[in-house]
Amino acid sequence: MLFRITLCTTVVLALLLVYLDKQNELTKLKIMGPKAERELVLLKEENRRIKYEIEQFESPSHLMELARLPEFAHLRHPLVKDVLKVEEGMALQLQH
Repeated sequence: MLFRITLCTTVVLALLLVYLDKQNELTKLKIMGPKAERELVLLKEENRRIKYEIEQFESPSHLMELARLPEFAHLRHPLVKDVLKVEEGMALQLQH
């Protein structure tokens, strides 16, 4: 009889410890949730800022300003005969 009581108590305590462990994991995840959400918002904001900078850098007016700089004076617009135009279907055929 004493063995059965000890066994039942041990099983109940083991189940209680497993339950507490799961509760601790759940609490950690609940604590990490808002922090991860704030980080996600900051990353999205940083992405928007970088996308804006890229758009500003690639804007035609900025590119024309760059073309006027002495570092890029050696660059010239290509002649129409030098421009190679590839159709979309031809590009797929060339890959095979």
